[in-house]
Amino acid sequence: MTQSMTGYARVERVGEWGRVSWELRSVNHRYLDVQFRLPEEFRALEGELRQNAAAALSRGKVEATLRYQLSAEQNQSLELNLPRVQQLRAALDTLNAEFGPVSVPDPLRLLSFSGVMQESAPDFAPLVEAAQDLFSEALTAFTASRASEGERMAAFMRERCTALAELVAQVRARYPQVRDQWMDKIKTRCAELGVELDPQRLAQETILAAQRLDVEEEMSRLESHIVEVQKVLKRNEAVGRRLDFLMQEFNREANTTGSKSQDAEMTRCAVEMKVIIEQLREQVQNIE
Repeated sequence: MTQSMTGYARVERVGEWGRVSWELRSVNHRYLDVQFRLPEEFRALEGELRQNAAAALSRGKVEATLRYQLSAEQNQSLELNLPRVQQLRAALDTLNAEFGPVSVPDPLRLLSFSGVMQESAPDFAPLVEAAQDLFSEALTAFTASRASEGERMAAFMRERCTALAELVAQVRARYPQVRDQWMDKIKTRCAELGVELDPQRLAQETILAAQRLDVEEEMSRLESHIVEVQKVLKRNEAVGRRLDFLMQEFNREANTTGSKSQDAEMTRCAVEMKVIIEQLREQVQNIE
């Protein structure tokens, strides 16, 4: 199945610990380049996540973003450090015993005293585990997105290959007429000049003209490349580089056809071939 290098997926999971979500998007790239955007608490996962991505993808510049939100229960909360308060109370009792009664301390000032209030750190373990598990689900959705886009591109390429094959047939049908017209021009020109044609020389000119104008070899190669493209599009593997090579071969044969053309109709066909090949090449740039 043809895979596109362009894709997008977003998955989310909610639990008692909070909410985590993955967002994956990609564009075309010569190789596989995965860039992770992870909160600091999840950095330890990057190595394993990168291996998972490499096992599922072959090419493309992929941006993977992880977002999270702690539940209300998990958010940092303030806790009273009772042992510290007891220490302060003991210190006040000592002052009372040593110097007599002292004023009762302001509760707010007491709470602001160093070590009296403590922040409880949230437990990230459930979120890390959820993020790790959810990444596999994100990869599945992401590859499905790229496969869907790849099939759309493959369908377009098959349609363009059909149009290219029709142009090949037109060039083949036109060539005998072009060859005969060229010979008729020679005979007409000789008659106008009053020159008698030597049959042997005419035969030689016919052979030379056929060699200069003959595009059968180019059409055969184009036909072969069209068949190969159709086969490659059915492979269940990364085929972008193979298709890119075939586009170069397409272009070479179309250019040669245009350079050999001595006829407006064949030139038109060669130009149309180049237009179609460029359309194909643009699609190939996004295929994995």
